[in-house]
Order: sequence, then C-alpha cells, then structure tokens
Amino acid sequence: MKIHFIAIGGSAMHNLAIALHLKGYEITGSDDEIFDPARSRLDKYGLLPATIGWFPEKLEPTVDAVILGMHARADNPELFRAKELNLKIYSYPEFLYEQSKNKTRIVVSGSHGKTTITSMIIHVLQQCGIDCDYMVGAQLAGFEVMVKLSNTASIMVIEGDEYLTSPIDRRPKFHLYQPTIGIISGIAWDHVNVFPTFDIYVQQFKIFADMIPDHGRYIYCADDKVLAEMSKQVQCPHKYPYSIHSHHIVDGVTCLDSASGVIKLQIFGKHNLANLNAARLACEAVGINEAQFYQAIASFKGASKRLELVAKTDQCIVYKDFAHSPSKVKATIAAVREQFPDHQLTACLELHTFSSLSADFLPEYAGVMDLADEALVFFDPHALAHKKLPALSVEQINTAFCCNNLEVFNNVNMLKSRLLQKYTQKRVLLFMSSGNFGDLNIKRINA
Repeated sequence: MKIHFIAIGGSAMHNLAIALHLKGYEITGSDDEIFDPARSRLDKYGLLPATIGWFPEKLEPTVDAVILGMHARADNPELFRAKELNLKIYSYPEFLYEQSKNKTRIVVSGSHGKTTITSMIIHVLQQCGIDCDYMVGAQLAGFEVMVKLSNTASIMVIEGDEYLTSPIDRRPKFHLYQPTIGIISGIAWDHVNVFPTFDIYVQQFKIFADMIPDHGRYIYCADDKVLAEMSKQVQCPHKYPYSIHSHHIVDGVTCLDSASGVIKLQIFGKHNLANLNAARLACEAVGINEAQFYQAIASFKGASKRLELVAKTDQCIVYKDFAHSPSKVKATIAAVREQFPDHQLTACLELHTFSSLSADFLPEYAGVMDLADEALVFFDPHALAHKKLPALSVEQINTAFCCNNLEVFNNVNMLKSRLLQKYTQKRVLLFMSSGNFGDLNIKRINA
C-alpha cells in the first residue's frame, strides 16, 4: 500500500509514517518545517524528505491514500493535487479510528497531562504482558515508535488532542476516536485561534465525554473545578473521579503510599501524581489489579520532554518539559520547586504556539512564573511570521507576565549568552517549550 503524508514532520504524523513503513507500506511525505526528534527519526528510516517544501508532483494516481496533517494549510498545493486525482484523503485521527474501531479504545484527553497519562498506561500494559496498539505524541523509553497498529491487539490507547483534525475538518481530533474509556485530566483554556472563548473550549470536552457509551468508563480529575462542574452533566453512568495520589518525598525521590507498601518513583510533581491515578483507573478497567499497577509504574521514567532530565553536574541540573500553556507552565515550575527546595531555579519558557504568541491571550500568563528565582521568556520572530501573526514586543510580554524577575529575549544568541553565565549556587535550569528554542542545544547549557 502506498501512502503519502502531507505535513509528515508532526509529532504524531512522523510516528505514524514510521509505523506504517515498518509494516511494509510504501511511504512518502512532505513538510515545510521539520524539527528534531522528527527529523532524525525520519532520516533513520529513510523517510526524511530530500527537500523541505511542498511538491504536488509527488502525488500520482498510484497513491492509495493521503494522510493530511493539521500543520498543512487548506490551500496546500499537494492537497489540491490529491483532490484533483480523487485520492482517498484521511486526517490521521480518521485513519487511527478506522484501524481501531473494533477495539477497546482508551482515549486520554485534557489541556495538560494527556501525553504522560497515555504513556503510563502503555508502559503498564507492556510490563504486564497485555498487547495493545497505541498512539502517543512523545517518545517513551523502551518503545521504538510511538504509534503501533496491529491486527491482533484488542486494546488501543490514544492520546486525544483537542486541536482541530485537519485544515479541511474543523472537528477536534478527540471527537473522532469514539472512546470506550475516556479520560479528561483537566481543562485550561488553550488554542484560542480556534476556540475563541473559554465556554466554547469547555464544550469540546463535554462533547467528548458524552461519546463514552453506557458500558464504558468516564475518568476525570476531581481537583479541577471547571472539569468537576462539567462532569456533573456527563451522561456516562460509570464515572471515576481521581485526585493526587498520597505520597512523600525522601532525599529528592517521590514515594507512593499504597496498600502494596512504599513505591519509589522515577518521576515527580503533584500533577504527575494525579496523572498516575488516572492511569491506574484506566488500567483497572482492562484487568490490571493495583499490585500489578504499582509494580509496573515504579519503572516508568516519563515521556520525552515531560520533566526529562537532560544534563547534570555538581552545580547544575537541566530539565526540559513540553509545558507551554499557562496551567502547564505553572504546574511544571511548582513541581521542580517542590522537588528541589534547596536549589536556585531558573525557568526558561519559549512562546511558540498560536495561543502563547497571541497578544490577547498573553495576560493568561500573569503570575505563572512567580515561583522561579529567575524567569526567562524567549520568542522567535520567525515563529510569528510562520504563523502569520502580528509582531510582539518585549514590553508586551513583560506587561502580560506581571513578573518582577522576568527577562525577555527575541534573539537566541542573546539567550544563550545569558544562560552560559556561571552560577555559584546549586541550580536547576528548567526549559519549557513545544518548540526547540531556535535550535538551542540545551544539553550543553550547564554551569
């Protein structure tokens, strides 16, 4: 089968391309920007486009299907060509549903935490010897590809993103998956370019939850006031609220308090301890008991870019995290502050998404970096131009964040110079972004 990917460099798209390549499909693809890790991984499998850009001539009548990524535009020349040839065009959510419609689908949604919860469930199922298909938007230790599609697994675990399905399908992705077991980790306004009000944004999660069948399970975070209120109206009769797991910290190691005894974890942060409880309830729904879950979760090291340790010296520890929305940034900084109370904390945030680069949304970041000893914000004017957004000024960002110790950079070399200064105190450097800080090599930024 011959499949062409339009916007092959996306986090889910490139994993799906590799997964289908490994199944023996003939894969081609294009994109106008491809960053690591997608670039390196596509190159490893011989799937990296030889030239960046769009090339309609790649589309021929022999192509069996086209998978269209959200980061392409509606006027994409390859999309026009596919339509001219009357080729079958899927969004990747449509393609995943077609591959999983006869399986039990665990769909993990929420404004934050969905990648980690999805990864936890997949990890536990693998450790317990239960075969499952999956799609998750980050690399997980022990897994070569973050999409698996088989003819044998009876379960599929899916990270359910609320962003739009494709340039020609304005439905949120997670509305296409039809969950059997649905999880919502929390609701905090995001994607303002497509959900212009908070009420419209919340409604997307209500629609998702009401898709869960009567025989299914609805799992949600009871600590989120907006979500808890919304959940009162959800139709599913089997509701499972969860909260932060009981725990304590010893010498920088987070330990669970459980009926199975003390469970030492390789992850930390209160948000992750809530994520863990969501994963536990989902695993229970497919036959994993508590003892099995705790034994398996102890070896979970986290997903790529989710409080991922990237460098460490005697004086400095460097973490990176995918946090970019206000709630994610605040929770991630709080987690590091709690875990390392005797370290100075330098938090560096890149504004990279449509929401974070929108002047009207910036005030949502007020106070989110207050727990950091040093707060640095970076934005790349190229990202604004690529997204066709109006220019932002350093003054606008300073005003919006309302943070006394904030420094704002729009030049990566100036940011690098600032980060390379030597520190005399023990310090944690925390990098937060859905982008790549202008190709800054953060593994080399240490004291």
